[in-house]
Amino acid sequence: MSAVTDPDPDCPGSDPARKRRAHGMLKLYYGINEEGKPGEKCDPLDPCDINGARFEPEVYLNKLRKDSSLAELMDQETGMVKQIRSLDSDMQTLVYENYNKFISATDTIRKMKNDFKKMEDEMDCLAANMAAITEFSARISGTLQGQHQQITKLSGVHTLLRKLQFLFELPSRLNQCVAMEAFPQAVTYYTKARSVLHQYQNMPSFQGIQNDCQNIMAQLAQKLREKFSDGVSSSSELSECVELLLRLDEPAEELCDKFLSHAQCRLEEELAGLEAELGAGPHQQTLPTASSSSTDILEFIDKGCNNFVSSLCLVIASYQELFITSVPGMSVSTRLQDGELASRDVPRMASGKLVEFVDGLCGRYFSVVEQRIREEKGVGDNSLLVRALDRFHRRLQAVSKVLPGSGVPARGTEIVVGAARGRVQQYLAGLKSFYLDSLTDVRQALSAPRLPGKEAPSLAEVLGGLSSAVLTQVKSVLAYMHLFTAKDVSFASKAYFKGEFCSQAVREGLVVGFIQFICQSSQQFCESVGERGAPSTPPSLLLLLSRLCLDYESSTISYILTLADEQFLGQDQSPLTPVSVLCAQAREVAQRLLNHYVKLQGLIVSQMLRKSVETRDWINTIEPAMCAMKRVVEDTTAIGVQVGLLYEEGVRKAQSSDSSKRTFSVYSSRQQPRYAPSYTPSLSDALVCRPQRSMDTNLLSNIQKLFSERIDIFSTVEFNKVSVLTGIIKISLKTLLECVRLRSFGRFGLQQIQVDCHYLQLYLWRFVSDENVVHSLLDEIVGSAAHRCLDPAPMEQSVIEVICERG
Repeated sequence: MSAVTDPDPDCPGSDPARKRRAHGMLKLYYGINEEGKPGEKCDPLDPCDINGARFEPEVYLNKLRKDSSLAELMDQETGMVKQIRSLDSDMQTLVYENYNKFISATDTIRKMKNDFKKMEDEMDCLAANMAAITEFSARISGTLQGQHQQITKLSGVHTLLRKLQFLFELPSRLNQCVAMEAFPQAVTYYTKARSVLHQYQNMPSFQGIQNDCQNIMAQLAQKLREKFSDGVSSSSELSECVELLLRLDEPAEELCDKFLSHAQCRLEEELAGLEAELGAGPHQQTLPTASSSSTDILEFIDKGCNNFVSSLCLVIASYQELFITSVPGMSVSTRLQDGELASRDVPRMASGKLVEFVDGLCGRYFSVVEQRIREEKGVGDNSLLVRALDRFHRRLQAVSKVLPGSGVPARGTEIVVGAARGRVQQYLAGLKSFYLDSLTDVRQALSAPRLPGKEAPSLAEVLGGLSSAVLTQVKSVLAYMHLFTAKDVSFASKAYFKGEFCSQAVREGLVVGFIQFICQSSQQFCESVGERGAPSTPPSLLLLLSRLCLDYESSTISYILTLADEQFLGQDQSPLTPVSVLCAQAREVAQRLLNHYVKLQGLIVSQMLRKSVETRDWINTIEPAMCAMKRVVEDTTAIGVQVGLLYEEGVRKAQSSDSSKRTFSVYSSRQQPRYAPSYTPSLSDALVCRPQRSMDTNLLSNIQKLFSERIDIFSTVEFNKVSVLTGIIKISLKTLLECVRLRSFGRFGLQQIQVDCHYLQLYLWRFVSDENVVHSLLDEIVGSAAHRCLDPAPMEQSVIEVICERG
């Protein structure tokens, strides 16, 4: 095996270990398993090591025959066969790979031979051409060797004669150019010869030419000044005149003033047109149209940008090219007289005049734009306004390019920021107005008379419509404000719109401000008082607003703020109002509204009870034949239905099995078992022992009140139907108790109170969370009436039940 795989170890440069490692890696790559124990380490000098350098086949075979059984010999033979096949496969693979490389190398060498042969032919041709050129050049140089100096001298004389001819013909050429109004050509001729004439002005012939040229150029300069001042020249003509005058050494400062004055007249005309259009009529905006004016904001901004801003940029560019970038009119003589300082002072002087000129006109233009933006007072879609501001901002960037360091772009950005802030305030005012209008519609819907055959909308439907309309309006406003931060808007990349606009203006100023307004305006309904001290707010509106604020606390506030945070990812680190604070505020307002609703409904029912007590003669009344509390139960039931439309039922305490059959005697049943179990006065006892019984009953009643649970009439109401009705019923029964305490009763008056209280007990216990509250108050009412009765003769319970059933 070693003879097949390993090279001769004595051959110089061979490395058996490296060959074996490469061979082993190749076997691992092709997935061929090694035979034998991989952990064994063999001695490289062992003659029985088949992979060693000193391997001897005979010794190896003898050892195998001696130490191995027949089965082991067969396995060893099988393993060797596999290794031989594997080595054959490896050899074939190496041969194939090397064969492909040899073929590729042969093709490359053949191609290189062809390329080099062609290159050799081209190099031979090039060498022949270079030799011919060298020979021809040598022949020419030899032919012209004697005449070279003479030709150079004649060429110089020819050039001088042409210059002299040009100088002698200069006055006539200048006259011809002036006659043809080819002013640039005339100035070019003159400036080309001016230095020569100045240099040889002491010579008589040249002095005459110089005087003629100066007179002609003086006339040309006068024509340029007249053309410069006529007011009808275009911008290109004006720039040409200034350039020519500068080349003729006209004073730069005077030309700057004239150039800017002429440009100012043109620009002021365009500004006057914008101001005239601005004052043509009111620019109002109504929902959802953009503007009631004949010219919308986008068209107005377009006119200003296309006319004024574009003209201003052209003036700036022309002015800079003429006076700042370079001073082409600074002649050699002037530079010699004034030095280089003069050439440096001209751009500085011109820059100062330009900045003052631009600031003055742009200030007037910005005031016009701000006034037009302020007149956009609508609360509808502001896409036109955003597009107009984007265009306005983009066009002002052109000013910064032609006039670096100018404050015009920054002032334009301030206008855009001010417009965005103004829109936030307008949208906030629009949301407030929309909410108040929606509340007005709700009040009208709740108080509108019901037509026959037409059902009135339920409170749940009205609440759903109000909540949906307000939420839709908030979403629309957020979508409108999101246009200010769109990616295709140029000013959206400014720091204000990435930070403060998102966090402070939109989230805090708009969304949080509107939520706080809803809470504050809803809370004001708890404080409103109508004529004669009566409440001016319908109770149903209080109930509806309470549910609205509770819904805002549970979900709506979190949803709106999440929506705003997702749409306006601000990078501002300013503190923000937490959601929990707004939710707590909304819940507090909802609690106040519900408490006020309970007080108001309790007041309404109490007024009904008070009138029923105050308008009757309880001493001389007739025998009770019907119950007067039917209206109270009906109104309480209606209130329960109304509350049930918006709030859940709530939890009641376990009711006793005889709640609807409880009786009310003249003396409270809850007093007798504990303090006087054997004191059951009859009607005859009442007639005989009235003073003693009255004293004992009053004493027992007062003692019982000391140990009975105190009933809090105006306790905080929970957000459920049972708690609301419990609060209303407590206020109503407490009012009835106080009214009874202010009256005196006859026999039939006391019996009427018994009938009324029994009727109330039959129905009111179903509405409250704890029936003992109703029983306790009704006991006190009957007991108070009995204490104030002149002839206390209670009615039999069976008779009371019959009267209540008939009622």
